[in-house]
Amino acid sequence: MEELEQATKQFDDCNLIGYGSFGSVYKGLLRDGTVVAIKKRPGYPRREFIDEVSNLLEIHHRNLVTLLGYCIESGYQMLVFEYLPNGSISNHLYHEPGQNPSTRLEFKRRLSIALDAAKVQASPTCTTASSLHCSTKSFKTGNVLVDENFIANVSGAGLSGLLEKIEEAGLSSGASSDPFKDPEVEGAGTFSEKSDVYSFGVFLLELVTGVWAPNADWLGPHETLMQWVESRRKSGSLVDPRMLGTFTAEGIRDFIRLTLLCVVLPGKQRPKMDAIVLELQRIREKEMAMTGTATITPGSKLFT
Repeated sequence: MEELEQATKQFDDCNLIGYGSFGSVYKGLLRDGTVVAIKKRPGYPRREFIDEVSNLLEIHHRNLVTLLGYCIESGYQMLVFEYLPNGSISNHLYHEPGQNPSTRLEFKRRLSIALDAAKVQASPTCTTASSLHCSTKSFKTGNVLVDENFIANVSGAGLSGLLEKIEEAGLSSGASSDPFKDPEVEGAGTFSEKSDVYSFGVFLLELVTGVWAPNADWLGPHETLMQWVESRRKSGSLVDPRMLGTFTAEGIRDFIRLTLLCVVLPGKQRPKMDAIVLELQRIREKEMAMTGTATITPGSKLFT
């Protein structure tokens, strides 16, 4: 606790960088020079917390935000993660009509971000039916972080299970108003790989539209998500205007088709995550070949 207080200047508000399902998130500088993100919530020492965090420390993936350690002291439970300087992709993706966004993410960049996130969800570590399961019960665009080169890393893997174990009331984030929640979960009451795919499909939809799901005019009365997409597509308002000129008609069409497959009802018709990875790889490779460029724009040049 002493080191974490020193790292955050006594958890000063100037180091508060956000809020998540686990609690407040602070940026900190450890004594060894490591920059970290510290998630802090009220809570006392519990065996379940220690056991679950020990399991989470075993999760490793190149596109997964690494959990470095934890602390239980002075009435708080804290998780210490690696810090990614560019924050959540949400900070760079959403825009309001008429505003000039600060970041212009071309189509190939968004494809790469989607592919990195899909690889995490499809990895053997994240699909095992164990306490290490990286279920997207907590997956949303805000949990996809980007480093200085805009390579995507997924945060929050396993936190849903952790919170369920240490909170008697369970997760409150599973509210029916959550646009990332599979409608079929309401009836079945359980999450599955297919419901994970639905959440990932909403993430893909945010990538292509640049619109924050909870803020969007998603569905009218008796309207399905697929009907909403089709109506926006026909009106020419589906694709984020910041991407114009950065994609081929075939590439964006295939991406939208994959997005719709991920949110189709019934859920048994949705593809598996490993198939989604392969399709995103195919679309990206074809886009690279057809647009005649294979270069990666440095993160510092993405800002206009």
